[in-house]
Amino acid sequence: MENDSLNENVVADSVQSAGVGDSVVAAPEIEMPTPEQLGISISAGPQGGMPAVTVGDTFEFPVTVSWGVQGSALLVVPAGTANAKGLTQVGMSQESARSVKDGKEVASITFTYKILAADTGNLHIPAMRFEVPTQMGQPLDLRSESVDVRVNEPFNPLPLAVGLIVAVCVLLAGLWRVKRRAAVREAAAAKNAAEDALRERMMVLKQRVNTADSREWLLELESICKEYVADKFGMAASAVNLDNLVKEGKLEGWETLVEEFAHARYGGGKRDGFENKETWKGAMTLMGISEED
Repeated sequence: MENDSLNENVVADSVQSAGVGDSVVAAPEIEMPTPEQLGISISAGPQGGMPAVTVGDTFEFPVTVSWGVQGSALLVVPAGTANAKGLTQVGMSQESARSVKDGKEVASITFTYKILAADTGNLHIPAMRFEVPTQMGQPLDLRSESVDVRVNEPFNPLPLAVGLIVAVCVLLAGLWRVKRRAAVREAAAAKNAAEDALRERMMVLKQRVNTADSREWLLELESICKEYVADKFGMAASAVNLDNLVKEGKLEGWETLVEEFAHARYGGGKRDGFENKETWKGAMTLMGISEED
């Protein structure tokens, strides 16, 4: 960095203009001018404030020292580090610049600190200290403001993914339960409807025990029983063979009723109404149908 008359003249002249003459140099203590008296300003942190960072990241923290000059440069020496609790300085670079503001030339030096975020939470970048050497043997001290920085935990998608999977599983399980309950209700409704239809046919048949032809009456009862058995075993009514099912032991207690059906198919004979009534009662019991809902 260029080091010319500014450190020797500007600082010395400012000291004199602040009331510090040659006689003060020999005094035991030298009253140094303030940076404001010398037109020196210092700013810390990026424009717009510090963004949140993630633990393990390395971020940049700029500190700029500015002063008004007339063709001169100022020697600014860093005298501290950015190390603090949870923060570690891993590097630093600097860059000089000149600009014109309100018709006056302004010079600046920007020190960019590279800092590693080693911990999480609300951390504090310390006040950065700089020294400006002078001919008086005592450097001018500059300090920036301390700046807060928020360091977050790294984003872990696993809990979110697990949560989504669990939520989907719960949702699917809920849908399955809803569908299953609906299916059970539909099956129960269908069963009740089938039972109601059989009950209605059986009640009509009861009213005909005395008036209908016995053979036709028994064959009608047989068709009702076949529908019941078909629904019970999940088969077509046309495929039901009551005789075989009885022989296979799948229709326990149906032997007498099936014999009456066979007798009606192969000849039959006259029957009294009370006999039909007893047969009707037996069939109702075997099919588990009650006269009332």
